[in-house]
Amino acid sequence: MRRYTERMKNLIISILLLGIVALGVYAFYQKVGTDVATKNTSETTPPPVSETTAAPTTPLEESIGTSVEGRDIVAYHFGTGSKEVVFVGGIHGGYEWNTALVAGALVDYLKAHPSAVPAGEKVTVIPVVNPDGLYKVVGTSTTNFTASDVNSSQSKQIAGRFNANKVDLNRNFDCDWKSQGVWQSQTVSGGSAAFSEPESKAAEMYINAHHPAAAVLWFSSAGGVYASSCGGGILPETHTLTDLYASASGYPAYESFDAYATNGDMANWLAKMQIPAISVLLTTHTDTEWDKNWSGVKAILDHYAQ
Repeated sequence: MRRYTERMKNLIISILLLGIVALGVYAFYQKVGTDVATKNTSETTPPPVSETTAAPTTPLEESIGTSVEGRDIVAYHFGTGSKEVVFVGGIHGGYEWNTALVAGALVDYLKAHPSAVPAGEKVTVIPVVNPDGLYKVVGTSTTNFTASDVNSSQSKQIAGRFNANKVDLNRNFDCDWKSQGVWQSQTVSGGSAAFSEPESKAAEMYINAHHPAAAVLWFSSAGGVYASSCGGGILPETHTLTDLYASASGYPAYESFDAYATNGDMANWLAKMQIPAISVLLTTHTDTEWDKNWSGVKAILDHYAQ
């Protein structure tokens, strides 16, 4: 009997020890499982997105018209505010290919920095008004090219200044328009009538439909900021924009471009439409001078944020 009792006692103790061990093992694996689950969650769930870490935005992209040869004239829109500022490049196509690149650089910058567009504003960038002329020189009608793609032939670049109808588009707008215009010492075609060309017509239709608060047009090469006017003097707001862009960028400011007559000029037509507009002439035909121009652009955007 005593031996039986001793056996029962040992059996009970063994069962209790096994139970304690089992509970310990269970608790251990519960903790490991929780840690693993927590670790996996932290690795697969991204942190909250903030303004500084936001992914690049995709702008609203639209074709506002097509060229003589059927290439799209593309506008990129950022922001949805009521004050629209339009930036334009590539009016002289391949002859001023760097103006398309600086406009394209602005598109890329705003994609990566959407908060650079102030609340209440809309930024529209039209990088290439003359896609056929650009194509002649760089082999594409978009800003997806580099300086190494540029055909170095001077005759080819000069041909790329004009559209496929051999019209100088910056002589085809309705401000002092003439069928023959001047470029440096050369006579150039202003078209058969103001807005006779599909490229300038597309620009006209967009401006008439949206009537932006202001416009900045890039050309090359002279290195300066030029106010616009069309027979009625310079608009007060145009004076303001000229001084703002010049001061921020470091370009000198001028009240007019007087090296030669520019009948049918787009910026001057905008002035006729009571839209403040400035022409920014890059210093050379090759550099975008991005830092200077971004400083000027930012000054304009900050102005309309007030």
